[in-house]
Parts: sequence; structure tokens; C-alpha cells
Amino acid sequence: MKFGAMNFPVTPLLDEIDTFSLLGFDYLELTMDPPMAHYSVLAEIKRDILTALRANNLGLICHLPTFVSTADLTESIRNASIMEMRKSLVMASELGAEKVVLHPSAVVGMGGFVLGTVREYALAFLSEITDTARSLGVTICLENMFPRNMFGVEPIEFEGLFRLFPTIKLTLDTGHANIAENKNNRLMKLVEQFGDRIGHLHFSDNNGYRDDHLAIGEGSINFKRLIKSLKEIGYDDTITLEVFDQNRQALVDSRQRIIKLFHSV
Repeated sequence: MKFGAMNFPVTPLLDEIDTFSLLGFDYLELTMDPPMAHYSVLAEIKRDILTALRANNLGLICHLPTFVSTADLTESIRNASIMEMRKSLVMASELGAEKVVLHPSAVVGMGGFVLGTVREYALAFLSEITDTARSLGVTICLENMFPRNMFGVEPIEFEGLFRLFPTIKLTLDTGHANIAENKNNRLMKLVEQFGDRIGHLHFSDNNGYRDDHLAIGEGSINFKRLIKSLKEIGYDDTITLEVFDQNRQALVDSRQRIIKLFHSV
């Protein structure tokens, strides 16, 4: 198993690389958001990033931009968002990332009243970004989202997406799956139905109401049960800790809890 942590894009990236190396992580998950990790900023320091990753013996996974609107009803906004995604994907490839995390398009504004139209835009974007990723030799790992996203949330949606896009993998996000799940065991269903498609994991905890990004064990997620299921399907790949605590020791403590569970269940 390889463990990674995600940079805070307000902090200079080279500082984050040094920090995660000192904390003993295997790789950086580079979230490509402004102000400090936009693709244009990364392009200016690309050589320094590559040097720092090599010097610190850190691998790299990239997380394509979060705060864009790739299925927006306004064409100019939608096209600008898709351009941001495409350029970020190219930069991820130039940095050597073999897989990237992608959020499904969100339903925003008046989109909730015309879900069919938004879904068409979302699928068109997925088709385009998947084709681009394939040409670059990069694997798209599509992340399950929380209900407010209104797309890419429930297992039944991923059934259709995996049929349409056979090359994409799943980024299983524990925090997202736990929000408003109403005892439907959304998290466990995603593992049971798509274990063979899981290409990456995001681990954080919450109490089922907000995406709090708590340390492991501080919320209501049953990680013991989850890890037992992951072991049963033979998962042995990357886990990014999305624990957003100012005290970075929470990342280390969470990693140790996960390792202990993998050895005990």
C-alpha cells in the first residue's frame, strides 16, 4: 500500500513537497487549483517540482481542478472550464502523473431544472477528457461525489458511466460516500459493486452531514468494515489522506490507524 497527502493550494507547492517527505509519505496528490497550483504556476516551476519530487523520493498523482463548471448551462463558462481541465491534464502528464483524479461535473445554478441537458454536457466532457487522457497515457480516476453534486453520487450512476467509459477507474472517496447516506451503505455498495474498478482511494472521516475531512476515527465511518472489504478484493494501491487539519500530525496519526486496521482485520 502507498500513502499520500494532498497539498493546500494556498501554500507554495515546493514547501508542501518537503513537508510530506518529512512526514514519511510515499507520494504527493497534487491538487491543481489556484492560487499556488494552477497549471500556469506549475509550468513556471516544473523543473523545480520534478527535482524536488526526485530528491524526496515522492511519487505523484494529480487532482484536476475542483472549482470549475464543466457542465454549466452558459456555454462560455462551460468551454472555459473544459479548457482549464484539458490544460491541467496536459500539465499532469508533463509532470509524470500516471493517474489523475477527476470530479464528475456538478449541477449548478438552474441546472437542477434541466437535468437531462446537464447530463448531456457532463457526458460530453467525460468523453473528451477521457480521450485526451488516453492519448497522453494517463488514467482517469473518477471520484464519487456527495449528493449536492447531483451527478456521480450513487452506485447506479457509476454502472452506466463504467459501461460508457471502460478505461476510467474509480476514486473511492469515503467522506463523500458517507454524506446523507441514510443507512443505505453507499460506501460499502461502491466497494462491493466496483471493487475491480477502484484505482485510487481518498480517506477522510465525517459524521454524515458535511465533508469535514476529519482525521480517521473522529467521525462515524466504519473504517474497520471498509478495510476488511478492501482486503477481500485484494486492493493494494494508493490511499490519499484528505485530512485537512492545520496540525499535520493528524495525517500521520490517521495513516497509522489505517495501517493498524489493515494488519488487524
